[in-house]
Amino acid sequence: MSKLISTKTWLDRELPDLLSKHGVPGAAWAVLHDGEVVDGAAGLLNLSTGVEATPDSVFQIGSITKLWTSTLVMQLVDEGLVDLDEPVRTYLPEFRIADESAAAVITTRQLLNHTAGFEGDIFTDTGVGDDCLEKYVALLADVPQLFTPGEQFSYNNAGFCVLGRLVEVLRDKPFDVALREHVIAPLGLTHTATSPYEAITFRAAMGHVEGASGYEPAPVWAMARSNAPAGSMLSMRPRDLLAFAQMQLADGEASDGTQVLAPGTAAAMQARAVGVPYTGIMGTSWGLGFERFDVDAGDIIGHDGSTIGQNAFLRMVPGTGLAVALLTNGGDVMSLYYDVVGRVIDELTATSLPELPVPPSDPERIDASRYVGTYSADVMDLVVSQEDDGRIWVDLVMKGMFADMGEEPERLELVAFGHDSLIPLKADRGMHLPHTFLGEDQHGNAQYLFIGRAIRRA
Repeated sequence: MSKLISTKTWLDRELPDLLSKHGVPGAAWAVLHDGEVVDGAAGLLNLSTGVEATPDSVFQIGSITKLWTSTLVMQLVDEGLVDLDEPVRTYLPEFRIADESAAAVITTRQLLNHTAGFEGDIFTDTGVGDDCLEKYVALLADVPQLFTPGEQFSYNNAGFCVLGRLVEVLRDKPFDVALREHVIAPLGLTHTATSPYEAITFRAAMGHVEGASGYEPAPVWAMARSNAPAGSMLSMRPRDLLAFAQMQLADGEASDGTQVLAPGTAAAMQARAVGVPYTGIMGTSWGLGFERFDVDAGDIIGHDGSTIGQNAFLRMVPGTGLAVALLTNGGDVMSLYYDVVGRVIDELTATSLPELPVPPSDPERIDASRYVGTYSADVMDLVVSQEDDGRIWVDLVMKGMFADMGEEPERLELVAFGHDSLIPLKADRGMHLPHTFLGEDQHGNAQYLFIGRAIRRA
């Protein structure tokens, strides 16, 4: 029995119990190895309807969509229509943010590698029309600049919406049409939907969120169309996601020989472009769209996706012919990811996923006065405080869209964790996310709280 078939046998047997163990309603997966694909599924797509998950079920892939948006942009680069190091205003003269000097110099490359530096969690709903991205980009004129463009990494959803608008303008067609014509169709995908109207024609997963009595179906299926290039609604089965991954691993060539990207472009997308402050959950560096885990035994690349109650994981190990996709719809998804994707990578390659961070068993008591304060973004405030007994807390208060969705305030105790870093004592969906403090203001206080994105001191 080949290792790949052995892996499928194990997953088919163990996945139902793993879903039960981690409270995940349903999941679908696929593994690519040496040109062969196996897939499977278990659990329920919707706890209300009882519809079972199958390998052909479509789940939202969330921010993994950013890899598809990056591919559309790099096709424009291949055709000589975009220079990555020219200001994005060369192609989008209407691009504005609150800092005019930054808006004038931000490049397409900086948008792709999350170093543009303006606040990125902007989820304004500008309607369902084909002009929604155009309207969205126009509304960025008041968005603040957090740091000098190119200075550091800060995950930026809004930046990918700008890239989506760039694609629309240069292709002269709506983003989802460009996505279908220039990526989905050349890859020959059959179970991929760019909107809820298409997704409903398939066996579609419903996201689940935590309620008073456990996980329950989310109140809505998708986020706003205006955020589609960042990952608000693209859905597909795992096998279709791996067709995209296979193209990336095959130097831009689809399985039928179609050259989706010029030779060398996929490698340029996957190469390290910028380092990322340690979170243990996100990558250690980023490429042009790609999340990277720089591991001594062999680098791992890919991306994660999170929408309303759905989480997706894509991991690729260049040089080994391996790619793994896991799509889920609620529960402790991070623990399931380690049990499934971690096992597959261990079995079929010589490398391994990096371990998740955990709080120290006997944390050092520290003076956190440099960190104390309020860090504010468009969708949340994080208030760091220290009590007289030395205990450190962060209060998370949701705003905007997240508040409208009923997200409740949360209070977490933090303890010392490495240089200028604190970590929650309590896990959230299997994760202890380090809170890293960056920079220094004129009073010697930390200027940013980094949790994947840099959130500036208010």
